[in-house]
Amino acid sequence: MRYRIHYIDVQNALQNYIWILEDTETHEAVAVDPTEAELVTHFCQEHQLTLKQIWLTHWHKDHIGGVADLTANTSMAVYGPRDELSKIPGITHPLQHDDHLKFNDLNVEIIATPGHTLGHIVYFIEELNALFCGDTLFAMGCGRLFEGTAEQMYHSLNRLAALPTATKVYCTHEYTLSNAEFALSVEPENHALQERAEQVRMLRQEGKITLPSSIELELAT
Repeated sequence: MRYRIHYIDVQNALQNYIWILEDTETHEAVAVDPTEAELVTHFCQEHQLTLKQIWLTHWHKDHIGGVADLTANTSMAVYGPRDELSKIPGITHPLQHDDHLKFNDLNVEIIATPGHTLGHIVYFIEELNALFCGDTLFAMGCGRLFEGTAEQMYHSLNRLAALPTATKVYCTHEYTLSNAEFALSVEPENHALQERAEQVRMLRQEGKITLPSSIELELAT
């Protein structure tokens, strides 16, 4: 496959992941929600990649912390939510719902998902069955409502639920186990939840990532 998706485990208190989208033909890359510049720079050097774009889902510091250093003295394209321009320095390409961008020959659709923050956006790549969804949808959960309302989050999640079920969900935190435990506290007799929670526990005990999830899996559990 021409495109590969990698993750960087930030290993911080918030359990962030930085996603790297690689074009294996051009050796160019995108960083999604880069928490720390040094981690992205090291990854790109180690894998001989040239960072060409940055995609931001929302303004929280653990998602934009590396932008300033990564873009210093460059003309790199930085994509982010138009509604959060005042909170995110460095955006060169502001985006809103139904916008599209290109990374080489990939077409990327922007979906507005207010709730966690009012301007939150996500990036959907139909060709790759990939959704970079920041803090809107987590594996077995969703983001906290820091700015938006429950109604806004409900509509945002319904937008994502309408995507193809094969879509892989690349969220930005390793919250799956705690989400599973909460879900079981609400539905302790749910066998599908029990089975998935056990799978998640085993992965975490082995020090493995629980992502990506999928729209199909999130609809089921």
